[in-house]
Amino acid sequence: MFAVFETGSKQYHVKTGDIIKVEKLIAEVGSSVNFDRVLSIAGKVGKDTNGASVIAEVIEQRKNDKEIIFKKKRRHNYRRKRGHRQLITVLKITELKS
Repeated sequence: MFAVFETGSKQYHVKTGDIIKVEKLIAEVGSSVNFDRVLSIAGKVGKDTNGASVIAEVIEQRKNDKEIIFKKKRRHNYRRKRGHRQLITVLKITELKS
């Protein structure tokens, strides 16, 4: 059984036991998080998903790998290099309720 849920304006396709990285959530490591914005679960879509939820356990709070931002305008001696590390939460999907 799989589910599609939304968090942080992104959609995730998961099944029980998956480990995913999402944008930072305010939760303690080891605590449980409930996502009730389920778009699809076990083939049901839309209004059929009322009452469905995805339950996940927080494994880790950390920064993601560095993304390099490089801007350049040729023939103008303009170069800018910056880096960015997004804060993420690592989750393990424990249960899908339909």
